[in-house]
Amino acid sequence: MRRGRRDRILDALRNSAEARSITGLAGEIGVHPNTIRFHLDTLVKAGLVEQVADRVAVRGRPPARYRACRRMDPAGPTNYALLAAVMTDYFAAHARDPVRESTQLGRSWGTTLPKHHARDTRQAVDDLVDVLAEVGFGPEQPTERTVRDIRLRHCPFLEVVDRHQPVVCALHLGLMQGALTAMQAPLAVERLDPFVEPDLCVARVGPSAGNDEN
Repeated sequence: MRRGRRDRILDALRNSAEARSITGLAGEIGVHPNTIRFHLDTLVKAGLVEQVADRVAVRGRPPARYRACRRMDPAGPTNYALLAAVMTDYFAAHARDPVRESTQLGRSWGTTLPKHHARDTRQAVDDLVDVLAEVGFGPEQPTERTVRDIRLRHCPFLEVVDRHQPVVCALHLGLMQGALTAMQAPLAVERLDPFVEPDLCVARVGPSAGNDEN
């Protein structure tokens, strides 16, 4: 497969011990300097290339020089499904009580997600829906004033849920419980009903312990 000019520019910078000028790159790759400049601007914006000051003392404005950033490409391929599979396989095989320990892990993770405390029940629901949307649950915004269910249209661990559904669902239940605890919300997620429809899971919400909003 023929590599594009942007890839060739990036390869040239990565393989160079010194920062390169636009004219030097243009001569090596065989294109006009303006073409090199265009692609360099894109690579700089993507965080893959940086412009550096020329160390050679010359009159006037020194030519811009560029070098590749020495870090992994944040836009490169990822495989979070593999991470989820490794984690759920480990819990299922090695935990003394996989469901209980997965719930505890989810609660610990969930406490890190909210950005502030909830003022009241309505804000707690709205903030929980926002947290679940960010994580990838595809929640529906409840329309009733008294919320009993939060409908979830996507499972972020869908690729591994068939292998270890109790572990995955326990992790997600704990996440929601931990998030509400961190918000100091007057609500609690009492249970998570998975796949009540092929494209729907439902979090059952009720008043937290000590709250009499029932």
